[in-house]
Order: sequence, then structure tokens, then C-alpha cells
Amino acid sequence: MVHKVAQLICENLNRAITFPLPADLDNVASGFELLSASPAFNRAVCAIDGSHIRIKPPSIDRLDYLNYKGFYSIIMQAVCDSEGKFIDIFVGYPGSVHDTRVLKNSPLYVNRKYPPPGYFLLGYGGYPCLERPICLITPYKEPVAGRVERHFNFHHSKARSVVERAFGMMKTRWRATLFKALEVKATFAPVVMASCAFLHNIFLENGDQLEPDEDAQDHGPNQDFQGIPDANEMPGNAARDRVANLI
Repeated sequence: MVHKVAQLICENLNRAITFPLPADLDNVASGFELLSASPAFNRAVCAIDGSHIRIKPPSIDRLDYLNYKGFYSIIMQAVCDSEGKFIDIFVGYPGSVHDTRVLKNSPLYVNRKYPPPGYFLLGYGGYPCLERPICLITPYKEPVAGRVERHFNFHHSKARSVVERAFGMMKTRWRATLFKALEVKATFAPVVMASCAFLHNIFLENGDQLEPDEDAQDHGPNQDFQGIPDANEMPGNAARDRVANLI
């Protein structure tokens, strides 16, 4: 019965997990402006991060699931709005895979699904700063080179942390359910995770807020992106500078 219900939820994910309508984008952006405490972020419409969910690893290729934190996991990439509601998820990559590789293989990136032109996405320093194919704005590398970069990173962090809080709420509410994912096959764990994300949104839409436990909140690794932009990518440094100069 658990498998049937979870599978049915996954077949209907777009009833609760969906991108905002064009008419709602400015309201979402206003939410990020409020979170950041700076009008410079009035074109931010989402925040992205990856979360590791513990699993019982398969006997074959088990080391692929061993993440940098030292436990076996599957990665859930999520994009959320300014209220902590998931608007896109991509689940299933093993824990050893870097967040950037997950992003670049996700429909969000491959199909340039979101955000629309004129808006941008917020991500932590482990992602590349991009203007194309999607506009993804990340913090300046540490140590920063002056007051403008320092202030930008401060306000950027205030806005982007909503996605960490969203993961924290989901894990706190469904801790027992996600813990049970340890006991199921790695092929079913993504279904459990997607179902929890769906139900997280249902609770938020009905006004049921939850204070996440501190140990349930996700914090990305403290490192900057070290890769080289792909041929189809345009670095977002200039776009980031434009935002920073508005603060």
C-alpha cells in the first residue's frame, strides 16, 4: 500500500510542484527582495540546492552512493520560491555526484525551463555563476575584494537560505518516513523523497508551517565552484556585478 500511494503521488507531482505562472513572478520576486533585505534582489524568483537523503546502498556500485559527508545517499535537487515551496525537484543521482553535475543533467538546465528571461536563480558557491543557459547567480568567492562584494554575499545568503529551510522543514516533518528510506531499495528511495516534497507543499499551501530542527537543515559544502564553463555556457560574473552594484 505504501508503494502504491507513493507511486500515485509521483504520478501527480505537477499538481503541487510547479513553476509560478508568469503573472505571479513579480510577487515571488518581491518575496526574495524581502528575504534579502535589499531591492537589488527584486528579480530573483527561486533558490536552488541539493540535499542528501540516507539510503541503504545497493550491493552493486555501492561506493557511488558514498557522499562527501561519509554516508550513503541519494541526492534531491530542489528549487523553491520565496515561501519555501518546492517548484521543481530532480531526484535520483547517487551521493558521490557533485551538485553541479546533477544540475547540468537536470531538465531545469538542459531544457532551460526556469527562470524566464529577466529573472535569476540563487545558488550557493558550489554552483557555477551563469548567465546562460539559465541565469544562476552565486556568491563572490572568499575572500571577497571589498565592501560591494561583501554586502552582496550577505544579502544573497539571506535570500538563498530559504531553500535550506525548506529542506529542513521537509526532513523535520517526515524524518521517520525518510529514515524508512534506509530500509528500501535505492530505486524506491527517490519515490519516497518526491512524495515527501509533494506533501511538504500541501502543508504549506494550507498554512501549516513548521520550525525545522537545526540538525535537519541542509548547508552546502563550504567551497567555491572550481570547474570550467562548458561551451554552451555564458559566465554570469557581469550579471552578478550588476546586481551587486544596486545594493
